[in-house]
Amino acid sequence: MPEPLPADVADVFAELLDPADPVHAVLLRQVPHLRVTGRCGCGCGTADFVLDTGAVDPAPTGDGPGTVVAAEAPLLTETGECPGEVLVFTQGGYLSWLEVCSWSDDIEVTLAAACDWLRAARRTP
Repeated sequence: MPEPLPADVADVFAELLDPADPVHAVLLRQVPHLRVTGRCGCGCGTADFVLDTGAVDPAPTGDGPGTVVAAEAPLLTETGECPGEVLVFTQGGYLSWLEVCSWSDDIEVTLAAACDWLRAARRTP
């Protein structure tokens, strides 16, 4: 059963998607209509979505019915280490899932940590 979008997922979208980018602006308008259909059990925060495509327009991603990465960002810690990355996938111009990748056994990569690192990166010139 699809569940409402949790705040941690919405926060990452807010940090990762740039409203000045035309594709990202359309994707941001989709976020309030997302429902979560599944989350990774390891605690990383990866989430799959369902979206009422009749309620929103598709983003002009040029992907047709296929899957593309609409946004991605490396996750950089305060010490400059890169323990992972976050990716936003679309299918047919609609948000489909958020992937949180971890490349480190030493640094725990969670959605909350990813959001903090993305915020810090935005503040750094």
